[in-house]
Amino acid sequence: MKIVSAFIRKVDIPLKTPFETSFTRMTSKKCIILELHDQDGTVGYGESSAFDQPFYNEEFRDGSWELITKQLLPIIMNKELTHPDDLYDLVIDIRRNNMSKAAINCALWDIYAKQHHQTLAQALGGKRDKVETGVSIGVQDSPEQLVKVVEGYLQDGYRRIKMKIKPGKDYEYIAAVREKFPDTMLMADANSAYRLADVEMLKKLDDLNLIMIEQPLEPGDLVDHATLQAQLKTSICLDESVTSLDDARKMVQLKSGRIINIKVARVGGLTIAKQIQTYAQENGIECWCGGMLDSGIARAGNIAIATLSGYTLPNDIAASKRYYADDIIEPTIALDGTFVDVSAKEGLGYDINRENLDQFTIKSARV
Repeated sequence: MKIVSAFIRKVDIPLKTPFETSFTRMTSKKCIILELHDQDGTVGYGESSAFDQPFYNEEFRDGSWELITKQLLPIIMNKELTHPDDLYDLVIDIRRNNMSKAAINCALWDIYAKQHHQTLAQALGGKRDKVETGVSIGVQDSPEQLVKVVEGYLQDGYRRIKMKIKPGKDYEYIAAVREKFPDTMLMADANSAYRLADVEMLKKLDDLNLIMIEQPLEPGDLVDHATLQAQLKTSICLDESVTSLDDARKMVQLKSGRIINIKVARVGGLTIAKQIQTYAQENGIECWCGGMLDSGIARAGNIAIATLSGYTLPNDIAASKRYYADDIIEPTIALDGTFVDVSAKEGLGYDINRENLDQFTIKSARV
């Protein structure tokens, strides 16, 4: 591969309903869509999931735009690349900024798979023809409203339900859901809203038979999570605390948790996601693929990576209609029972809906 040009867009995709976490409330998916062209005309697509404000990690969309256009793309342009993994040696001097790197790595994987006449799943080494999905539900106004929303998604076919929690909207909310649905696979996602001082409240969640509590403590923390896990029966799943293969190694050594939510954007691309799931599998850590309210482009990459054997739990890869009235791919991603089918088409496996992409683009540039 030799990347000879790129087209970059800021995109705002309206959400069907607002999505609330412990740190923000979103009404649209604000991201960057990157289009890379290699010398033989093959085109690959990637997404930078950086939000407008750096409340999830250090990245934000304007900063990601500047880094991609002024530093990352000039480094890789017109370089001979034999594999998407080659990206990391080229950008080794740029610290972190994983979402920006992920946009490029995923676009390179798309090109690589197309050049080898493979699906992206095949190029990554995946074996499954479908992946199991779960759904993520934002913080609701009341326990009764949460029960109603959960019931709707169970009727849609979802088997694993993830509910966002924050102080004051936690135990009573999930307890109401557990009472209504005693056998459903439930989990809580705190997005770092708690501290060790909240241990007694978190221990109450042990009574609700959750498959995991995701990222209860601060981003980047591994030590306090190890202290907390030793006091909980429920498995801790780490999200914002695992941003690299080295973080996964330290998590295992410290016993900071038993599960990893691998988000392609958070760890820097499909290459690193693959490395983390391999290491986790070798060390008895369960994994699943998380999402960032992804557009269809990033969601297609998530489907592909979740076909690897190390992904052992239902993934946050909901149908497009879960979040969007209109997505930027076609066909849109749909449920097949509790699964999403893996596309048999080369590369990402989906066409770009140019009309929607143009409609949602608020800024663009050719590099």
